[in-house]
Amino acid sequence: MIAKIKGLFKALYFKLFKINDSPQKIALGLALGVFSGFTPGIGLLTALFLAFLLRANRASAILGTLLTNTWTSLLTFILSIKLGSAIMGVSWKEVYAPWMLLIKDFHLKGLFSLSVTQVILPVALGYLVVAAFFGIVAYLVTLLILFLRKKDEDKSRISLPR
Repeated sequence: MIAKIKGLFKALYFKLFKINDSPQKIALGLALGVFSGFTPGIGLLTALFLAFLLRANRASAILGTLLTNTWTSLLTFILSIKLGSAIMGVSWKEVYAPWMLLIKDFHLKGLFSLSVTQVILPVALGYLVVAAFFGIVAYLVTLLILFLRKKDEDKSRISLPR
């Protein structure tokens, strides 16, 4: 199992860093994909649209979305509730309780009965902050790796005459 995970990351690494584009465009595309993947419901099409709009690399945007897709939004659910509630100045428990009731007994009617300003907005705001944070981290880390990789490639091409 660990060997399969290592193989997956190795394949992703080679796919990302073999893209023939500028490091900034690749890093921006990945960051937009990570942002879109962390935010529930916006996903792949939004990442592609943002990449097109901002002239970022669309292949890395797709890769970023696939790496973080909606499953990560489930992992950051509590963090998003707490963060969004703190920003809006409401108790996170008052936001969390209606969501848990909705999840346990999901009905479309229940979704529409949630208060937008007291329940939905804090969660959405929290997700946007978390997604922006991870998008920025993905951009910076990818850019650093690409520059270090390019520097190593440039060093290996230089041959000193003897």
